[in-house]
Formats: sequence, structure tokens, C-alpha cells
Amino acid sequence: MAELEEIAVNVNSIEDNEQVIGQLMDNYSDDVLHLVFSYVKNRTTAEDLTQEIFIKCHEKLGQFNNKSSLKTWLYAIAINHCKDYLRSWHYRKLKFSDKILDYIPSKSKHVEEEIISKNVANSLTSAIIDLPVKYREVVFLHYYEELSLLEISKITGVNRNTLKTRLKQARELLKNKMKKEV
Repeated sequence: MAELEEIAVNVNSIEDNEQVIGQLMDNYSDDVLHLVFSYVKNRTTAEDLTQEIFIKCHEKLGQFNNKSSLKTWLYAIAINHCKDYLRSWHYRKLKFSDKILDYIPSKSKHVEEEIISKNVANSLTSAIIDLPVKYREVVFLHYYEELSLLEISKITGVNRNTLKTRLKQARELLKNKMKKEV
């Protein structure tokens, strides 16, 4: 480690600069990657930013003034680079895009299942609408409005046992109609 500090003090040539950067990368690349990941929370982005940080260190090594250790200097560059990235238009655009993608349906099998489910629901709705009024009424109030047969009886003035019979007959009619469509 002391060797790393001595080399940094005596950076007089491109070869010295490359040697210092090589040692920095060997000693601190994993640490910098973990630091960057803690900011961006994405492995690929962290790897890209880590590369950019070491390039920036290579470019700025001549400006290192020995007021701190090379590790401290490297971490300061890494932290500032991460903060700049998080403030950047690119990052905000990516975050916005991610949020939009939450509302756009994917092309996965899940979407196909949803479409099939909607088609079945539409077919069922059509079948219910085609039922005679006395059956449609009890199905709607029981399944869509989630009313009990007692409540439906009070609303319609029809006997509860009659409603049970109508509900059973409506289910049979719907079952037969749905079988024909499939």
C-alpha cells in the first residue's frame, strides 16, 4: 500500500500513471463497485459507472495533490460521479421509463391469459344478457351486486325459494350456453 502512495507522489510519466491506475484497479475495483452499486442499485449500471470512474481517475491523476490517501481520493471521485449520474437526464429518463413500463402490458404469457380471461368474461356477460329477465335479474343481483337471496326477495317481492330455483335454472342455462361457445 505504501508503494501505491509513493508511486502517486512521483507520477512523472504516462507509464507511472498507468501503473498507479492498474494498482488502484487491482486494490479497489471491487470496493468501488460495491460503493457504486449502493447508489444505483443496478449491477450493470454499477459496472459501467465503475469503469467510467477509473477512466476519470486516469485522466485526473495528475491533479492528485496528496492531501488525502489515493483510496479517499478515488472514493470521492466515485461518490461525486454517482451523484452526478443520479442527477443526470439519462438516469431520470430511465426511471420514468421504468415507471411507464409498469403500466404497459408485457408480451408475456400472463397477458395472453388476461386476454383469454377477458374474452371468457365478455362471453359470460353476453350470455347473461341473453337470459330471460327473470333469470338475468337474480343472477345480476346475486353475483354482481353480491346480495343474498333474502335481500333479493325483499327487493323484487319474489319468494326466496322461487329465487333459488331461478338461480339454479339460470346457472344451467349459462353452463349450456358457455359449453356451446367453447
